[in-house]
Amino acid sequence: MSKLVRAPEIAELRAFCAAVDLGSIGKAARLLRVSQPGLSKRLKALEALSGSRLLERSTRGVAPTAAGRELHEAAKRLLAEAEAVEALMSGLGAEHSPVRIAASPTIAECVLPAMLAELEKRHEGHLSVELSTANSRAARALVLEGRAELGVVAEDSSPSGSGLEESPFCEDEIVVVVPESHRWAQAEAVDPAELERTSMIMRDPGASSRQIVADALKPLGFALAPPLAEIGSTAAAISAAISECAPALLSSMATFLPAEEGLTKLRIAGLSLDRKFVLIHSGEESLSAPSRALARRLLAAREQTLSRARSAALRQARAAPPAGRSRG
Repeated sequence: MSKLVRAPEIAELRAFCAAVDLGSIGKAARLLRVSQPGLSKRLKALEALSGSRLLERSTRGVAPTAAGRELHEAAKRLLAEAEAVEALMSGLGAEHSPVRIAASPTIAECVLPAMLAELEKRHEGHLSVELSTANSRAARALVLEGRAELGVVAEDSSPSGSGLEESPFCEDEIVVVVPESHRWAQAEAVDPAELERTSMIMRDPGASSRQIVADALKPLGFALAPPLAEIGSTAAAISAAISECAPALLSSMATFLPAEEGLTKLRIAGLSLDRKFVLIHSGEESLSAPSRALARRLLAAREQTLSRARSAALRQARAAPPAGRSRG
């Protein structure tokens, strides 16, 4: 075994692991916030140092060679230790670039604000977060492209084999919300046939909430009526439902928002419209110390935060008028 000219640098190993995890030098460069030529230079230096080709390059991206796979496993362990030492020395309260999170509107509006505020209170130092709101498909793409380090998105029922790591985050249900003056407000549930006859306020066509309902109606021979309006924000959809006296297709977590007077939440009869949200990232070894710490804190805090939100929603429901209705 020949002696190394020098030890590999942490930046070189981090660039290599990011390229392997994402399957793309360009995506790895965006994730690590370096130029693509700069990242390529680090990879070439690492290959020259090892005396082996570590990556197979093609028009589809990059993949590790046999030597690359061996180095990848060892480098992941080393990077985890290096990040732990870095965090210990610098402290998470020090100045860092914001952690970039991409989240669906449901999570961005109904869950993350309270959760992040709670984390800020429980931990010393300012929590610096840059939040991008997009439907789950678009938010997932932001993480895949390295434009966000963490994502909280609806679980993909047909995973594309992207290689993203996923951790269960929370569960949800799609419901119909109507003003109390609407003709559906006195119903126990909405008949599926009504959804084909009635235009509603909905999210954009790529939103998982809309797709889940459309998929559930299809076997019954029904389809959603053309939307009355397509609105990307949950809060804006609620306001539109009130002003237009129209039904809105929303997440049940809309009840976690400050109470809106005069709204009734209804399920769709005979349909199971549950969905799950997951926390995603490209691999712990590719995350900065603050991103890794925030991911762990979010997963640890989610149950406590969601439990408080559910309790608040339950208190609102108990205060609402009877007749099988619940206020959002």
